[in-house]
Amino acid sequence: MQSGSEKHIDVARLQADVAAAGVELLSAHCAADRIRLQYSPKDIVNFGEPNTLKKAIASSRALCRFFGVLEAQMTNIEDSGR
Repeated sequence: MQSGSEKHIDVARLQADVAAAGVELLSAHCAADRIRLQYSPKDIVNFGEPNTLKKAIASSRALCRFFGVLEAQMTNIEDSGR
C-alpha cells in the first residue's frame, strides 16, 4: 500500500469527501444526542435491539480509532513545525 506522499492525490476530491463525512458525522452525533437525552443508558440497553447496539458501538469505536490516527498525524506535523 502506498503512503499519501508516494501517490497522486486529488486534493479537491479529498477535501470534498472530508467535508461530506463531517456533515454525516454531525448528523450521527445529533441522532445519538437525541437518544441520549430521551432515554437512560439502562433503558437503551434493556429495550434496544442488541445487534443494532453492537453495530453502533463497533462503528463508533472504529471512528474513534480512525480519528485518533488522524489526530496523532496532525500532532506530529504540528510538533515538527515548531
